[in-house]
Amino acid sequence: MGCCRHLLPFTVAGRSKEAGLMGSLIDELQRREAAARAEAEELRRRIAELAEQLARAEERLSRLVIARETVEEVLDSAATEIAPVSPAAEQPEGTALPGPGRSPVAGVVTVPPWRAGLEVSVLPQDYRDLLEVAEDAGRPLRAGQIAAAAGLSTDRGKVETLRSKLKRLAERGWLAEEAGLFALPARNGSGAGEAVKPG
Repeated sequence: MGCCRHLLPFTVAGRSKEAGLMGSLIDELQRREAAARAEAEELRRRIAELAEQLARAEERLSRLVIARETVEEVLDSAATEIAPVSPAAEQPEGTALPGPGRSPVAGVVTVPPWRAGLEVSVLPQDYRDLLEVAEDAGRPLRAGQIAAAAGLSTDRGKVETLRSKLKRLAERGWLAEEAGLFALPARNGSGAGEAVKPG
């Protein structure tokens, strides 16, 4: 019994030390847990902030694209009224001729409606380039594929601008569009490629 009494203080001291270590470990884990929770909350806050900024930027981009397309359509209509397309005219088609006391419409891009006998030379060079890409491809392409084939930027904003031009060509009969794909339209009795060769 005397032997056991000598061992008891060491046993109690060992358990106390072990309990102290466990307490310190739990305290450290709790501290790290609190830090991780705070970091997660901060990241969630920043994500929400960025999502809000992204939504505002996308809305602004959408408004600008719509505004630009509307202005281009208005200018196209105005230019068509000022300078009606005439295949027999020596002046390149799509150019607004100034009358007495009237200045030409600056920056107007005219895409006249296609009709038999109308040469591709009536179109501005950038539109002719797009038709050449469509002819070379020989198959329907998406706007991004046409941009890449034409050596243009494939950034989203640039592709959207290009898509507007392709849609304008499709609306006026120079291209055909189906399910977001653009190609030369089939012409009755003749190859579509003949209509887009540079004049």
